[in-house]
Amino acid sequence: MITFSKEYKVRDEGEKKAGKFYLAAAIICAVAVAAAFIVFAIVGRTNAYQNMTIPNFQAALDSGNYEEALSIYRSVQDEVLSASPEDAGKFTTQTQMLAEMEAIVAEKTDTLCNRILTERYIPIQSDVEFLDSMEELTSSVVYKWLNELCVSFLLGETEKPDVMFVFDQLEPIGNLAATSGPLLRELDNIETATGEVQTAETAFAKGDYISAVKGYQGVAEGYDGFVYDYSVARIEEIKDIMYEPMINECEHMLETFKFYSAEELLSDLAVIFPDDERIKSDLLTATGNTTETYEYYGQIEVLCVRSLIADPETAFAEGYASNESGLYLTCEEFETMLEQLYAGGYCLVNPENLIDMSDSTYLLERNLKVPVGKKPLIIVVENLTYSATAYGYGTCRQLVLNDSGQVCGQYVTINENGDEEIVISRTAECIGILDQFVEENPDFTYDGAKGIISVSGYESVFGYVVSEDEIDDRNAALATQNMPSIEPTADEILANQETVTKIADALKDEGWQFASCTYGYLPNARSCTMEEIQADTEKWLDQIGPLLGEVHMIVYPGGNYIYGTDDEAVYLKNLGFRIFFGIGSKPYYTYGDNYLYFDRSIISANTLVTYDYSRILDAEAILDPARGST
Repeated sequence: MITFSKEYKVRDEGEKKAGKFYLAAAIICAVAVAAAFIVFAIVGRTNAYQNMTIPNFQAALDSGNYEEALSIYRSVQDEVLSASPEDAGKFTTQTQMLAEMEAIVAEKTDTLCNRILTERYIPIQSDVEFLDSMEELTSSVVYKWLNELCVSFLLGETEKPDVMFVFDQLEPIGNLAATSGPLLRELDNIETATGEVQTAETAFAKGDYISAVKGYQGVAEGYDGFVYDYSVARIEEIKDIMYEPMINECEHMLETFKFYSAEELLSDLAVIFPDDERIKSDLLTATGNTTETYEYYGQIEVLCVRSLIADPETAFAEGYASNESGLYLTCEEFETMLEQLYAGGYCLVNPENLIDMSDSTYLLERNLKVPVGKKPLIIVVENLTYSATAYGYGTCRQLVLNDSGQVCGQYVTINENGDEEIVISRTAECIGILDQFVEENPDFTYDGAKGIISVSGYESVFGYVVSEDEIDDRNAALATQNMPSIEPTADEILANQETVTKIADALKDEGWQFASCTYGYLPNARSCTMEEIQADTEKWLDQIGPLLGEVHMIVYPGGNYIYGTDDEAVYLKNLGFRIFFGIGSKPYYTYGDNYLYFDRSIISANTLVTYDYSRILDAEAILDPARGST
């Protein structure tokens, strides 16, 4: 009995505790359910409000109940505007709804305005009611649209009668009068300014940002109102667009010794950006490397060299010293020649500075400017193809780019072990030697000019076979050197073309220019028929021209140039060739009918002995004694 009683008592207390626990849990659950119900009710009402606002707004618009639509918009707007800054983040949904309603009105308004412009549509009563009754929603859209229309009119993209028709339809609408009226009164000013503005825009489209800014500055000085505001805004837009690319262009000019062009451009930029320290610093660099210039009217020396002898031991070996090696200068001889020219006050110039080629039917003479104390000089590098027939003369076999992107010559020599060794050197060819000489003597070039490289299509270009037409000639030349023939694949030829293009781009970037010396390196172009000239030129333009870019010059092999009035010359001029080089031991140039002609003096070991070049060169000081009797 006692035991039973104790056990019963224990069970009774546990049941009481369990009852209290279940009661508390029930109360908590009831509260949670009630709270959830309240939350769901609130969320439900919020979602319903959010889900119905846009449809209700759209329905009111569609039914023409614009008062109701505007009321829906403004009620949401009031919620957003009345929120404190701390609570602004809670109203993202309302902000989004406002944007959706504005977009609906904007689309309908834009569609209507575009119909008026493009279809000469006359708004009906319901259109007028919509534009008038939606008040600030439609007026803001119409104002923006009319501004864009006035810009289009200012730029000459929309005719005045069309613009006037639009204003005739929109300006009488009460809600839009305050928006359209001021712009309507601006139309005469806008019409007057269109020519100047379009001139500025044309300059901008061509990338002539300086002229574009100057043009708009002139417009801003002469007009007020809409035209003034547009011009000022456009100036700022152009300034943002032009700054980095033009600064980079100027700094690249400084790197490539185009100091005079850089000074001119930087001077303009300094006016547009008067407080810019980078421009001030670059301008100081440019002016530190320029001097006063003068217009030069005397004769112009044109000196022509072939590829150089990079390996004199090979070139002057027995059997070569007195024959073919005499056609070339060594690297040291060429450098000595440059030193003499520099000491004589010469500086390199671009022959295209003597002409204006903007019109294809005639050529205008331009006065050549050079620095005071300097005389102009043009250097031509003859037919830089690297024929295999010259391998035995110690010349380079091709051009290559080094890791710094500089153009180098590559040749093969025999080392002390009697093995062939490939040598790549910037100073193995006249290009790198002249580039380096200008780096050391920047005043040897006027505005970064270097020389003219003439190129044929015979056998190779820069030592690379770039077409199937060259393979047979290349193999014939290789056979003369007892070297194996080649059979390049189409992919290999394509790779060669890409390599030549990269080299050509690097050369142009450094101030070098290109000329044709005919595809087949014609020894006597004057005696060729029109059919022969056409066939040869078409091959050059098809196979070589695309690798080099636009070319305006022809260097005639052998100097037997085509007379400028001959039909063959007219054919060449019509293709864009406007400067021609023949041969003569003295400086001479003349302007002809849509062309400029120069004589070029061939400079080689042979000609330094044969001709009297003492007016410019000391042949004895140039020629390497290792040649023996040349």
